[in-house]
Amino acid sequence: MGAAKVPVGPPAGQELPPPFAGVDAPIFVRAVVVDDGTSRAALVSADILGLTGDVAAMIADRVATDHGIPAERLVLAATHTHSVPRELGPGLVDPIVDAVGRAVAALVPATLAVGLGECHINVNRTLFDTGIGQWREGRKDQGPSDKSLAVLVFRALDGAPLAVWYQYAVHAVVTGLRDHLNPDIPGVACAHVEAALGPDVVALFSMGCAGDQNPIVYRHTVELRARRVAEHAARGIDIANDMPPGGAGLDRDDPVVARLLAGQQQVADALGLVLAEEVLSIVAERCDRPRTAVGIAGAQRVVELPGRRRTDAGRAGRPGEYVDAEPQPLLVGVLRLGDVVLGSVDAELFTEIGQRFRRESPARYSLLSTLTNGWATTGYVASDTAGGFHTFEVLASRLQPGRAEGAIVRTLLDLARQTA
Repeated sequence: MGAAKVPVGPPAGQELPPPFAGVDAPIFVRAVVVDDGTSRAALVSADILGLTGDVAAMIADRVATDHGIPAERLVLAATHTHSVPRELGPGLVDPIVDAVGRAVAALVPATLAVGLGECHINVNRTLFDTGIGQWREGRKDQGPSDKSLAVLVFRALDGAPLAVWYQYAVHAVVTGLRDHLNPDIPGVACAHVEAALGPDVVALFSMGCAGDQNPIVYRHTVELRARRVAEHAARGIDIANDMPPGGAGLDRDDPVVARLLAGQQQVADALGLVLAEEVLSIVAERCDRPRTAVGIAGAQRVVELPGRRRTDAGRAGRPGEYVDAEPQPLLVGVLRLGDVVLGSVDAELFTEIGQRFRRESPARYSLLSTLTNGWATTGYVASDTAGGFHTFEVLASRLQPGRAEGAIVRTLLDLARQTA
C-alpha cells in the first residue's frame, strides 16, 4: 500500500469567497492506495463540506484513466467540515488525482489490521422540546447515537505505521460560524494522530452515519445563533426558521461574540484531541492480527427511492406539506478488503441505518461511510423510526419517509455478497 497527503486551498491569486475572511488551519486531501497484486483500490478523504455528483464523477474518471483504479474501487469521502466553502469543490479534482498518484508512487509491501472501540463526543440532535411542544435541533441524550469507532491500520512489514483510516459519526459543525477555512474536529484529530505516529504517517477520517449526530459540546454555537436571530430581528428580519449559512449578522467587535467564536475553536481542538486519542489507543492496543494478504473487490449501484416535493416552507417544529415527486437516486457502494466491507452512500444518513447495516452484515467488519463518492440531491436520509420527526433534517428530505432505510441496507448487503 501507499499513502499521501496534499495541501488544498483556494486557487493561487484568488481570495476565498464570502463570507470566508481568512484561514484558521490548512486543509488537506489524504489518500491510501491498496494493491493485492491484481487489483488496486483507493481510499480518499478530503477536508471539505462535500463534493457534488458531477465533480465526484470527474474525479473518478481521472483516477481510472490516470491510475487504473475504477470507480467501484474508489472511496471518495468528505469530512463534511462546515468551515470550507462549497466553491472549492471543483478545485479539488487535481489535488485528489495528485494525492492518489502520489500514493501509487509510494506503494510498499504492508499489512492491514482492524481495531474497534468507542468515542463519546457525539450526541443525537433530533429533540422534541416539551417546553414549547415542538421539534427542534438540540441535545437528545437518550436518542440513538452510534459511539463506535472503527480503525484500519496499515503498517510496513517491519511494523512501522504508514496510514490510518478511521470512521466515526459526528457532524463537523463546531467552527462553522467563524467564517474561516477550518478542518474542524476531523482535521484536528487527523493532525494529532499523524504527529503522534510519525511525520510520514497519513491519517484519514471518514464520516459515519451522522445525519442526526452533533458534537456533544455545542453551547457556543447555540448562543451565537441566538445573537444572530436577535440582531436580524432588530432590523425586522426573521431568520429563526431560515438560518443563513456562516456567521452573517454577528458583531465580531463585540467581546462576547469574540469570546464565543474563540470558544468554538477551543471546542474543536478539545473534541478532536479526544477522538484522536481514542484512535491512537485502538492502534496501540486493540487491533487484531495483521493481514499480509488482502483480496480487493468493489461494486456500486444506483438505487432509486420514492421522492417527494415540499410545497410550503419552514426549517423545523411543524409538519411540512408535500406532494409525490420523481424518484430520487442514491449511489450505494461496497469496497471489500478481505474480511472488511467498506460500505458507502452519497448522502447523509441517520445513525440507525449504519447500526442496522452492521447488525445484518455477514462480514467480520462492516463500516458505512456517508457523503462518499458524491453528494446526493435527496437531502438527509432519515431512519424509519425518525421519518415522522418535524426536524429540519426530515422536513428538508426529498425522500418519502419509511422508504429508504430498508432499500439502502438491502443494497449494501447484496453488494457485500457480490464482492465476497
